[in-house]
Amino acid sequence: MLTDLLANGQGVGRAGGMVVFVSGGLPQERVRVRVSSVKANYAVGDLLEILVRSPDRAEPFCAVFGICGGCQVQHLAYPAQLRWKRNMVASAFRRIAGVEAEVAETIGMPFPRHYRNKMSLVVQERPGGRFDVGFYQARSHEVVPIESCPIVLPQLDGYVRNLVSIARSPAAGSILRGVRHVVARAGRALGHAVVSLTTERPAEHLDRAVARLVAALPDLVGVQNSFEPASQNAVMGRKQRTIWGQAEMEEAIDGIRFRVSAASFFQVNSEMVGQIFRFIAAGLTKPRRVVDLYCGAGTFSIFFARLGCTVFGVEESSHAIEEACANALLNGVEATTEFAVGRVEDALHEPRIGLALRGAQIVFMDPPRKGVEPAALAALAAARVPNIWYLSCNPATLARDVGQLHAAGYEVGIVQPFDMFPQTGHVEVLCTLWRKDSAAKVDEEMRLTASPPEASSAEPEEKEYPDFVIR
Repeated sequence: MLTDLLANGQGVGRAGGMVVFVSGGLPQERVRVRVSSVKANYAVGDLLEILVRSPDRAEPFCAVFGICGGCQVQHLAYPAQLRWKRNMVASAFRRIAGVEAEVAETIGMPFPRHYRNKMSLVVQERPGGRFDVGFYQARSHEVVPIESCPIVLPQLDGYVRNLVSIARSPAAGSILRGVRHVVARAGRALGHAVVSLTTERPAEHLDRAVARLVAALPDLVGVQNSFEPASQNAVMGRKQRTIWGQAEMEEAIDGIRFRVSAASFFQVNSEMVGQIFRFIAAGLTKPRRVVDLYCGAGTFSIFFARLGCTVFGVEESSHAIEEACANALLNGVEATTEFAVGRVEDALHEPRIGLALRGAQIVFMDPPRKGVEPAALAALAAARVPNIWYLSCNPATLARDVGQLHAAGYEVGIVQPFDMFPQTGHVEVLCTLWRKDSAAKVDEEMRLTASPPEASSAEPEEKEYPDFVIR
């Protein structure tokens, strides 16, 4: 009998006292497996037969689910996904932070498909000049060829189909030769998109092929060549050159405009970002002084500024800071926003940023998956910041960091999961913390619970993107 589910989609059970991980299995299921690998403390098995089926089992809607590494839990019904993610967060806080947090119900999506505004396709040349377009296989660098992707925005799904047509056409070599990745980003609001093609060195043949590429990808506003990747695993190169059009596209979320490139750090689910905006806004009944760490292209900095807050943003990428400044100007909040380039862990000790910290009523943090370094958390505690609002895509590192802040005198307030990544084992979590010795707690007005929208089986209205064959 399987009793648990890991974030990678493997069910967990026991056989003869040994833990067994089973890909494709779900809790409450009795299964027959073939053990494929035995380690010191666990075994891995392949699912052969489901003897007792989970009531939460769903039919996967993607032809390559279980092979492609993009999704992990399409076989789990969506309401069960939301419950499972809430339990993952509560478990992480209990095990890692040592805190029994009141975790709210996960806020989900009415239709949990066609949500990703960015995709990174792998291009692989096969013998005989044939090309495959797809994603990497789970836990592998083997390419899984695809025909479409039901997780990306409908516009990007159309791009997949048309790029597959290009890959199968006689002109494939003149366009895709030397291309390692095709990264595309589109906006839900305006439907504009930008594409970047990653090569080892500047690819002059793309300049000659760009007209055919633009003809195949409707509503494209810019094409870039990304080159000189830092490693074999890097999706984007360290340098970019614009071949056609512009480097950035525009997205709008709850009336806030953003211009971002294919390489920008920008949340992949615009609809859920709007949900987070509305949730946080309920806790800002009056303007505050906010320091936004790991601010990226200014997504949350500009949101706070639009609510009347004064904001100081810090981000390591100089390109992202340029975008943040441009986005502040685009939204008319340049007078109440200030941005600085710097690695957060080092920048907190700089005089200008230290001054901003001492005057801050809220520090907002949205770090990468690895979380925040202990020295940076210690600096925040030493600055006696009254309120820390921590947004994370990794419950484990969030819980680890919350544990350090709790030991330094902070109480946990709200823990609210958001399903930023439906059909996957990832979840976004907002955690508010406030100093025990501070009277400046500012999260009282936030909703402690929120009912997720009812999951819908209806297909969303989609714009048609015809197939193109390049001859």
